[in-house]
Amino acid sequence: MTKQHHVVPNEKGWCVKTNNAQKASRCFTTKKEAINYGKQVSKNQKTEFVIHNKNGKIAQKNSHGNDPYPPKG
Repeated sequence: MTKQHHVVPNEKGWCVKTNNAQKASRCFTTKKEAINYGKQVSKNQKTEFVIHNKNGKIAQKNSHGNDPYPPKG
């Protein structure tokens, strides 16, 4: 499995964590702050970036340099 960074809801706000991590790398009070931080980390490490809704379902995915299925052209 490729490394991914996720923005996930938390009882105190929103957290950024890698897939299968027990602890979040950093937590924020707003989703926007978590997305901004997570996007930069994902770009730097060239990972898949996954943003979840408050109910935990995936809302959006972005590949930052490590897309297993890049579009043609």
